[in-house]
Amino acid sequence: MRPYLLLTPGPLTTSETVKQVMMSDWCTWDEDYNVEIVEKIRQELVSLASSRPEEYTAVLMQGSGTFCVEAALNSVVRPDDFLLIAANGAYGKRMGTIADYHHLNHYLMQFDETQAVDPKEIDRYLSEHPEVTHVSVVHCETTTGVLNPLEAIASVVKRHGKVLIVDAMSSFGGVPIDMATLGIDFLISSANKCIQGVPGFGFVLARRSLLEKCKGVARSLSLDLYDQWDVMEKGHGKWRFTSPTHVVRAFMQALKELKEEGGVSARHARYCENHRRLVEGMRALHFQTLLPDSDQSPVITSFYYPTKDFNFKDFYRKLKEKGFVIYPGKISQADTFRIGNIGDVYPDDFVRLVETIKTLQLQ
Repeated sequence: MRPYLLLTPGPLTTSETVKQVMMSDWCTWDEDYNVEIVEKIRQELVSLASSRPEEYTAVLMQGSGTFCVEAALNSVVRPDDFLLIAANGAYGKRMGTIADYHHLNHYLMQFDETQAVDPKEIDRYLSEHPEVTHVSVVHCETTTGVLNPLEAIASVVKRHGKVLIVDAMSSFGGVPIDMATLGIDFLISSANKCIQGVPGFGFVLARRSLLEKCKGVARSLSLDLYDQWDVMEKGHGKWRFTSPTHVVRAFMQALKELKEEGGVSARHARYCENHRRLVEGMRALHFQTLLPDSDQSPVITSFYYPTKDFNFKDFYRKLKEKGFVIYPGKISQADTFRIGNIGDVYPDDFVRLVETIKTLQLQ
């Protein structure tokens, strides 16, 4: 069932058992689905995210991760609020686009794509602009693979008493995060990232006391985070509109496999080892990484083209024929390509990848 490994930031390679559970059909009104699957997923997500789960709740939302980011911003930031967006890549900038669409009062603080978000700059802006009520940031910016200093950012935001919204799309489940300890109020991720499920829905983990105050804020029916949560709470896992049943069932299996692996810390260790094997092997073949090691996440790694005449499409095609699918680069200031380290992939897979690239170089 695996013609190749997806070495991307999601959709990614899933286990055979995750694929297998999608072979059955489920009724969206059945208690076996809503109570035994949806509600258990919501409870497990909150337990994964916070050392004080009683303070948080989980809302599942149909669609891609961006649907959930838009649902959160559209449902949490009121017309008289002011949102500061710290961006150092395409996904931070996308939050700015969402804010434009919904006419939110906001400021997009842009950093270089190869630079981590600077907490000092956020601190300075918040000191000079007391009108700010919310701050949003991407944890792992997969444009390059940079891991923004979430602990330091959160410390600044909470010292100023602002609501913190974190896009943890590509980090949650693969990089340890404690919402309660850091003071994160809303955290957004997706089924097809580090939990290792398949595409079809995302989720917002929210501080319950703040979400309860969001009734009537949304400017969209489908993306009304409060109403989605309210229906799930009162209906014991019932979705407002058609639930992606097969995807949800696959996600529950993926959560089970995360637990069997040893939890987020064990998965993080595997991803870090995947990244280490990849980088050591690629550097031995004279490929240079885009980011300094201090800013690099274990999620996805960007490499410079090795030569001016490097043909990425040809490189991509040959690797695919050998069983590996990688990602093109996404920045404008340099020619790069990216290789994802997450999913149902292991250190030996990256040893094989490097050996395959070495063989291609010799041809």
